[in-house]
Amino acid sequence: MTRQIVFVTGGARSGKSRFAQTLVEGWQGPLLYIATGEARDAEMRGRIEKHRQDRGDRWGTLEEPLDLPRALEGAAAFGGALLDCLTLWTSNVIEAAGDEAPVFDRRVAEFLSALEAHPGRLCLVTNEVGLGIVPENALARRFRDLAGRINQQVAARATEAYLVVAGLPLRLK
Repeated sequence: MTRQIVFVTGGARSGKSRFAQTLVEGWQGPLLYIATGEARDAEMRGRIEKHRQDRGDRWGTLEEPLDLPRALEGAAAFGGALLDCLTLWTSNVIEAAGDEAPVFDRRVAEFLSALEAHPGRLCLVTNEVGLGIVPENALARRFRDLAGRINQQVAARATEAYLVVAGLPLRLK
């Protein structure tokens, strides 16, 4: 199997997840969807179910809000995996780590190490959070800064990268 890391970013509702899914469905073999979102309310449960139906039987699903190194290890058995999304994962890790910056930094380092070691095909979806105004509160600024930093680190390790705007992908590398 060819090693391939694809990074897909864009704004909310830009079409990035649909683009990523279509791209991954072009890969051979069974596919894995790694979901970092959690069904914390009825609206989110509905979104999750709709996405599962849209993907169809070719896809397995792994819900993993925090332990992405473990998820990537399991993904190696598939023809390809789609991780959606790094932005939610960042939020989950911030929530779990609280004000413990070393805990957050350790989780990010472990994820990046697992990403570098991943032997197969992987597509990672994330939100571009740096195009808006500077957030008013400290937590929102911290989130924006950390998400931006993670996006840069993942994009640097990617073999391909895309920015999706209004459903249109622009190849970055």
